[in-house]
Amino acid sequence: MCYESLLALAVLAVLLVLPHLILGAFAQRVASPRIIQAHGFLVLLIYFLWFWLHGGQTLAMKTWRIRLVSRDGLPLRPLQALLRYLLCWPSILLGGAGIAWALLDREGQFLHDRLAGTRLILA
Repeated sequence: MCYESLLALAVLAVLLVLPHLILGAFAQRVASPRIIQAHGFLVLLIYFLWFWLHGGQTLAMKTWRIRLVSRDGLPLRPLQALLRYLLCWPSILLGGAGIAWALLDREGQFLHDRLAGTRLILA
């Protein structure tokens, strides 16, 4: 997750900060904190969904040879990928409770994977 965070920050830097640098003062007047947060949320949504739906691996997951698949081992459906992304946020933001869930889960799955019908496997 640490490596994934570094890559996600790089993506955000390019796709969130760069437009603000290009637009300059105009961006400062138009972009409220809510718009910036929504933009970041959508940038990350596109990043994760693209990789999860096209091979089941983000760049960090490829490095660690981890693949995201559906519960039955098939490639993810778009709704599954979207559901996993949406469920990741509370899973992480609530003190990592959804991550810690893996310590109690009989298959070692994160809570958001259990709820979305997905699982991580070694590629």
